Amino acid sequence: MRFDFTQSQPADRYRLLTNFIGPRPIALITTRSPGGHDNAAPMSFFNVFSHEPPIVIVGFSARPDGSEKDTIGNIRRNGEFCVNMVDLALADQMILCGVNFAADVDELEFAGLDAAPCRQIEVARLAETPCAMECRVERIIDYPGRAIVMGEVVEMHVRDDCLDAAGRYVDPSAYQPLARLHADNYIVADRQFELKKPADLSTREVGHVSRETVESR
Repeated sequence: MRFDFTQSQPADRYRLLTNFIGPRPIALITTRSPGGHDNAAPMSFFNVFSHEPPIVIVGFSARPDGSEKDTIGNIRRNGEFCVNMVDLALADQMILCGVNFAADVDELEFAGLDAAPCRQIEVARLAETPCAMECRVERIIDYPGRAIVMGEVVEMHVRDDCLDAAGRYVDPSAYQPLARLHADNYIVADRQFELKKPADLSTREVGHVSRETVESR
C-alpha cells in the first residue's frame, strides 16, 4: 500500500505516522498559568534533539476549535517549561492531566501529584517523576494549527534510585519509561537488552581514530 501525503487528509497522516513511529516517550510538561497555579499536560510528540546545545523538542496541536492549548500559551508568555518523564507508577495521573480542563484548573492538584520547586525557572516540577528537565525556550516554530517548541535544558533532576552507584548511567530495573504507541495504546520499557556494533568493524568507520593514536597524544 502507498499513501501520498501531499494528497491525504491530516487525520489520515496522523493515524499512519503515530501508528508506525513509536514508541514515543511522554513528556508530562508543567508550566505556570497566568493566575500563578500549576498546569500539567502530557505530550507524546516529544524527544531529545541535541546534547550540545542540550535541546528537547515538543509538538503542540491546537484544540479542535482552533484555539491554542494552555500549555503552549503559558510557554509563549513565560518562555520556560519543565519536562517530567513518566514511568508506570505515574501512568494513571498522567492520563488525568490530559483532560482538557479549563485554564484555571491545577492539574497537579487534581491528579494528586506533588509539586516541587525548580531551581532555574519559575515552574513546578513533579516530586514523583524519575527525571525532570528545566527548560527555557530556544525557539518556537509556528505552523497553521501547530507549534513546535525547542527548549534548552538548563537543569536536570534525577531520582536517586534511577542511576547506578557512580551516578552515570540509568538503572533499567528502576527506570522503565512509559511511551505511547498508537491511539490509547502504551508500552513500558520493562524488557531491555544491549546491541553493540562488532568491535572488529570499528577500523572501517569513517573518522576512526585508533586507541594507540589517542593514547600517544
